[in-house]
Amino acid sequence: MDWLIDLYSAQPFWIWLAIGVALLAVEVTMTTEWLLWPAAAAGLVAVLTALGLPLGGAGELIVFALLTVVFTVLARRFIKRINPGDAADINDRDSRLVGQRAQVVQAFAEGRGRVFISGSEWAAEIDGEAPMVGQAVVVESVSGSRLKVRPV
Repeated sequence: MDWLIDLYSAQPFWIWLAIGVALLAVEVTMTTEWLLWPAAAAGLVAVLTALGLPLGGAGELIVFALLTVVFTVLARRFIKRINPGDAADINDRDSRLVGQRAQVVQAFAEGRGRVFISGSEWAAEIDGEAPMVGQAVVVESVSGSRLKVRPV
């Protein structure tokens, strides 16, 4: 443990760089986006100590904490502006089907049939007059593995 204290007193840059790299490594494995900002803050503290700013241990911790808070708040605002919460999740295939056209591949009987959309067949239900095989329908909603459709 003495070697770590000696390294810190000689050059705190390496300690802060190691903290930043460790946080970044955990972030890469966990993909939470929460540890990215403390990792960036640790990197900036490493740069400040490399430039020779005499912050001291407590000062470095305070700068690290403040930068972490500032980076996190700014990133949250930036991400909300770039990716609004009401936008469909790109990985949620089902919600992206709403509003898309599908083609009837199995005739509807008693309001149930099958449609082809986005490269696969889906069970579907419809209210009212049933379209014929080959006709287009529009997806109104998704409930589990069943689509609610309406005629075009």
